[in-house]
Amino acid sequence: MSSPAYEYAPRATAGTLADRVYRSLADRLVAGRAAPGDKLSLRAVADTLGVSMMPVRAAVSRLAAEGALEVLPKRAVRVPLMQANQFHDITRVRIEIEGSAVAMACQGCDRSDLAAITECERVFRGISREREPDLARAVAANQAFHFAAYRAAKSPELLAVIERLWLRIGPILNFDLRASPERLKIGDAVRCHQALLAALRSGDPDGARTALAADIRSAAEFILSSGRLA
Repeated sequence: MSSPAYEYAPRATAGTLADRVYRSLADRLVAGRAAPGDKLSLRAVADTLGVSMMPVRAAVSRLAAEGALEVLPKRAVRVPLMQANQFHDITRVRIEIEGSAVAMACQGCDRSDLAAITECERVFRGISREREPDLARAVAANQAFHFAAYRAAKSPELLAVIERLWLRIGPILNFDLRASPERLKIGDAVRCHQALLAALRSGDPDGARTALAADIRSAAEFILSSGRLA
């Protein structure tokens, strides 16, 4: 998951140590590098980032307040499980908010944006066609494609809202793209990505919204049908 072609680009790490730890953990959740129910070792985070436990606890408290992490008895920390009704609600909100972003991107994207989105689409499609796809890379590549499109809207405020949504939804997408290699190969994600890219190239906001909504709904329907949500 180290290829610069699709890896999520984190924000600058300026600020307090707690801010840096928060950004590192948030990037991990948004990129789907953790699944619901995964437990988090605060000591391991501190050792990896070379910080003390204090900024780690502060960052975890902030993420817990945002619903992205859950603090259990005896200070255990995990990625929260999600109930089906919560997932339904987030899915509806994502279609509206992220749909607005790709519609705006049709007006705001430039050659550099289109090149980045095109490359992300190519990488994801390539992973889906591998004989034994790396499912972790597929999750990261999917996230990179989406955020390349959202950044093209040129709206930092809207991007921040979407990032907060993905703090909750990023881990859940493991239940879709990591379900099986067959799911990745026969799923709708590749077709929806191609349709969204085509709409962005032609400046078609309605087409972009439609493609984005189809992508989100397809994943949501599969996740709900899997029975993995509470």
